[in-house]
Amino acid sequence: MRFMIIVKASADSEAGKMPSTELLEAMGKYNEELVNAGVLLAGEGLHPSSRGARVRFHGGERTVIDGPFQETKELIAGFWLIQVKSMDEAIEWVKRAPMLDGDEIEIRRVFEAEDFGAELTPELREQEERLRERVAAA
Repeated sequence: MRFMIIVKASADSEAGKMPSTELLEAMGKYNEELVNAGVLLAGEGLHPSSRGARVRFHGGERTVIDGPFQETKELIAGFWLIQVKSMDEAIEWVKRAPMLDGDEIEIRRVFEAEDFGAELTPELREQEERLRERVAAA
């Protein structure tokens, strides 16, 4: 099972404040543990929402909204993508993350092809597999 581990934004991350050297060292050690355990697929920090944009869809219209966005509690500052056997295992990994007091992490399972059932026709499944192969080769 794949899980996205979502690090919620804070006032500091939205202000563009960089983590301390100590926190970066702890994060590097944690990431190395994830890699050594063979569970890390990806992981990155994100720039503040002031450097981002949103696109709102309504009918045929597309509206671009430039950041920053006001509700910090609804924003993310970074993520990990891990592959483990269960939600319990994902939770155990997250509990070990070097975070600051008040930080919050959300864990969300990533859909797999089999989760879509009959709606994912054989043709759509084949297309999905071809696209994944192309991405892996790039």
